Amino acid sequence: MITWADLVKQFHKYFFCGVHEKKITDLVRLRQRNDESVESFVQRLRDVNNKCYSLVLDDRQLADLAFQGLLPHIKDKYASQEFESLSHLL
Repeated sequence: MITWADLVKQFHKYFFCGVHEKKITDLVRLRQRNDESVESFVQRLRDVNNKCYSLVLDDRQLADLAFQGLLPHIKDKYASQEFESLSHLL
């Protein structure tokens, strides 16, 4: 059975050469800037994720990555919560 993730990989493999492809390490290294809103940071994370052509992450994994990149005082405020998606994080 072909999954949605398989189709995404095939699409990106066919249409993108991967020269500018981002990796999981690019996502993990993202950090919210001091002057950046949570919304802007999440959008920047989405933009980088969209350039990770051979990487398929579910909503919870993206939310976890975004949470880890938040400024410490924001992360501390919401440390007891579990986020199921980027929308839930916002």
